[in-house]
Amino acid sequence: MTPTTRRHGLLFLLFAVAAGPAPGADRVSIAVPGVPPVFSGLVAYVAKEEGFFNKHGVEVEVRPFDSGAAAAQAVVSGNIDLSLSPTPVIVRMVSNAGVDLVGIYGMANPDWLLATTQPGMKCADLKDQAVGVDSVGGARAVALAAFLQPCGLKVDQVKLMSVSSNVGAAMIAGQIKVGVLHTDDVPVLEEQMKRKLTVVSSIRDVDPHSHYNLLVATRKNLQTRRDAYVRAVAGLMQAAKYIADPKNADRVAKIATVTGRTEKVAKEALRTFVQIDFWPARGDGLTRANLEKAVKTEQDLGGIKPGKEPVSYERLVDRSISRDATALAGKGR
Repeated sequence: MTPTTRRHGLLFLLFAVAAGPAPGADRVSIAVPGVPPVFSGLVAYVAKEEGFFNKHGVEVEVRPFDSGAAAAQAVVSGNIDLSLSPTPVIVRMVSNAGVDLVGIYGMANPDWLLATTQPGMKCADLKDQAVGVDSVGGARAVALAAFLQPCGLKVDQVKLMSVSSNVGAAMIAGQIKVGVLHTDDVPVLEEQMKRKLTVVSSIRDVDPHSHYNLLVATRKNLQTRRDAYVRAVAGLMQAAKYIADPKNADRVAKIATVTGRTEKVAKEALRTFVQIDFWPARGDGLTRANLEKAVKTEQDLGGIKPGKEPVSYERLVDRSISRDATALAGKGR
């Protein structure tokens, strides 16, 4: 454990004692992707450490998982209440297997990059190359399918290297030359390797109207634990607005060290994330156009199996949760 991590943990414990949940608060568990967590899960950590969950009468445990796909499976099995999971993965699970997951909050704007340590490499050069992803079927592997489509390649024509959120570390170590990365990975890799990465493509180049993550629950739990989930989403909404406010940048960067980034790197990355509205500061991130495009993309890529009915927008999400959470978050200002 590094001194920074120890300090972060101590601050967290002090906060938990000072701003603990009200007696009788509902308990909710939220799974976030990556070990250590990737930046998408930061909104949950901010909501927890800044007391937004507690303000709405809910005690939240935030748990990192190797991937968002594994997190969604934990929701299905009943081990976790909610998970922040890749939208394409949820679309596949619901369409192909009839899994009864429902999106109640979302993140529409992914930041994926396909990058390499080998100068001059292009999409067509990736055939038979080892490519770093989180897991087979995980968010990075799904993004890779979109990156390969313009040059006529499919995922089974490359070698997937599953390393959770440690793709950048594997590239630095020379274990792989190509990886699907987040925006915040790039400056860290370039600083440690003392040279520039080659960005082969960005997700906005290949799929500008895609959808990144859904916060999902089982339909059964939505019926039995609806109020607790509304309160949890209200906390996330307030956290997203807090992150978007420039005056909170230093505090958010400090919390972001949970991702393994330094405060300096985290603060630099936050500017880009806020610019693309990574965590929706307005709305619930469940835009119909983006989600229907995500379903269509999975159909085109073969993620939805032949003969299976693609999930409809109405089946995929329940916006009544976010509507009630928006009203609650407004009262909590």
